[in-house]
Amino acid sequence: MARFKSVRWTIIALFVGAMVINYLTRSILGVAAPAIMTEQGISSQQYSWITGAFQFGIMFQPVAGYLLDLIGLKVGFTLFVAVWSLITMGHGLVTGWFGFAALRGALGLVEGSAQPAGMKVVAEWFPARERGVAGGIYQIGASFGAVLAPVLVAWAVFNYSWRAAFFVAGGLGLVWVVAWLAWYAPPRRHRALSAEERDLILDGQEPELAQQRRRPPLGQLLRRRNLWTIAAARFLADPVWGMLSLWMPLYLVQVRQFDLTQIAMFAWLPFLAADLGCLFGPAVVAGLQRRGVDLIDARRWAFTIGALLMTGMMFVGTVGSPLAAVALLCLGGFAHQTLSVTVITMTSDLFPQDQVATATGVSGTAANLGVLIFTLVLGSLVDSVGYRPFFILLGLLDLVGAALLWTLIRKSV
Repeated sequence: MARFKSVRWTIIALFVGAMVINYLTRSILGVAAPAIMTEQGISSQQYSWITGAFQFGIMFQPVAGYLLDLIGLKVGFTLFVAVWSLITMGHGLVTGWFGFAALRGALGLVEGSAQPAGMKVVAEWFPARERGVAGGIYQIGASFGAVLAPVLVAWAVFNYSWRAAFFVAGGLGLVWVVAWLAWYAPPRRHRALSAEERDLILDGQEPELAQQRRRPPLGQLLRRRNLWTIAAARFLADPVWGMLSLWMPLYLVQVRQFDLTQIAMFAWLPFLAADLGCLFGPAVVAGLQRRGVDLIDARRWAFTIGALLMTGMMFVGTVGSPLAAVALLCLGGFAHQTLSVTVITMTSDLFPQDQVATATGVSGTAANLGVLIFTLVLGSLVDSVGYRPFFILLGLLDLVGAALLWTLIRKSV
């Protein structure tokens, strides 16, 4: 096979496609929720159980991460994407809130593989100095998938029905699987990788993190304080993403009186802002490193900046203008991805390559537990207390996460 100059960037670009599809399939339900709830007679509380089922399923991320560490990315991630694509298509056939809840739970089980797989790609394919940028780039896929969801749902509703959106998203996943099988291989075995690029990747990785054992040492990993600190920070951070992807369309319809056309026009903007945050976080880290700041400290500063920006979310429920509310939601999306990509990438700085997917899965479980608790509480209380208290809470949680990272993270592996 002919040699390419920058295979590692083609690998991350291909993985961005997987993240786009992953978050597109997640986000369709939130955008289509007003139409689905009206047609199916689903209440706010029942909708919270549907979304909660997904969050419960995705909390098994450590299992997905462990399997990816054990059997590798090529085969393991192929199976996960193929299964989640078929389950997504199944959403177009189901009726009733219980059927949706069952499918969402199953979807969460397999879609939880995406973040561990992404961090494993970054850890295996990039030298330390490029990991932040690579992590930021693949996180763009998450936001871009959510950007596409309102457009896809609006197209489906106006031309067919909301069910068509699930069929299209599932079909895209199956197409992606073919491309992954054709192109992906680990750096040591990729036939298109030049010797120069292979040396650049391997020489730029910390020797103590480049371990490759037959079976990841799960017990040793679970005793590390760094793991649980990252998990706690993600537990506090991810309810914002749950609000944006699962509840924001309902908020804009119920409180700001948006119609489907306005949803298609405005609901994607916070996710576009989130894409910019994916790049801003790594840029802050790189800038601080150029000024002599240690890598882990630079990541802590980037997270802290994101947490300070997140305080703008406290005012979403108080501003009178719907456009001002959308602008503050955009700030929340930008701030969240600034700090989220930073803390997720920190896993690849602190854990060996044969543990990084499992570690990402454990912290991902904590993140989705936070979303699960938040969405169930929101679903049970929103009709009586409104959205305002929840926006205030979201503006404060990441400040606690920043304090945990500064006080508990240790730089040694």
